Amino acid sequence: MVKASVRGGAEMRKLAANIDKQKRASYPCPSCGKAAVRRISNAVWKCRSCSATFAGGAYNLSTPMGGVGNKALDVISAQQKSSNLKSGGKSG
Repeated sequence: MVKASVRGGAEMRKLAANIDKQKRASYPCPSCGKAAVRRISNAVWKCRSCSATFAGGAYNLSTPMGGVGNKALDVISAQQKSSNLKSGGKSG
């Protein structure tokens, strides 16, 4: 359902409807895995199952830049694990 107050033509109403769907959708919880994460307020998300609270995007649980950051962290941790295996598990 699109809000009647959206002005600017059909394209703007479609964009507003898409954002409303994203805001009201349930997302999978990063902690417990259940699809129970709902938006509480702007960029604040809470799992209704395990009560974990997350900071995310305004309309989505994760943002494109958050995905880039997670990929970078995965690469760094994989490099650290491989260097630990090469050195025999000794750190520093």
